[in-house]
Amino acid sequence: MNTLEIKELQSPDEILEAFPILRQLRTHLDENTYLKLVIDAKEKDRYQMFALVDEDQIVAVTGFKPMITLYYGRFVWVCDLVTDYTVRSQGYGEKLLTYVHKWQKENNYESVALSSGLQRTDAHRFYENRMAYDKVSFVFKTSI
Repeated sequence: MNTLEIKELQSPDEILEAFPILRQLRTHLDENTYLKLVIDAKEKDRYQMFALVDEDQIVAVTGFKPMITLYYGRFVWVCDLVTDYTVRSQGYGEKLLTYVHKWQKENNYESVALSSGLQRTDAHRFYENRMAYDKVSFVFKTSI
């Protein structure tokens, strides 16, 4: 029996349960730093984290936050989206991103945006071909 459920991760225990999946995307984070960053982002930056659960197992995780900028207007920024490498290409990422789209519409935001590492060509194909995202910019970063 297929029992897919999208669950908001709120408590520290729930957030920690998603760490093994999210670490596949954010390999630079240890568990303690991850938990501190998520809690801080939730408290100060309206970050929300959701897991797609199949048969009581987290199979995919997303984190996003609503934002307003002059370039995008009112939009939702997807900070994190990752499917467990053992179950990729089974539609889980699409289900979670579709959930973000639904959240965006229900909360009166105009669009959804995200960035993706240059090396993540499979993800780029997914965003452009499967989810109909347009490539609209490059993201630049510096550490000062």
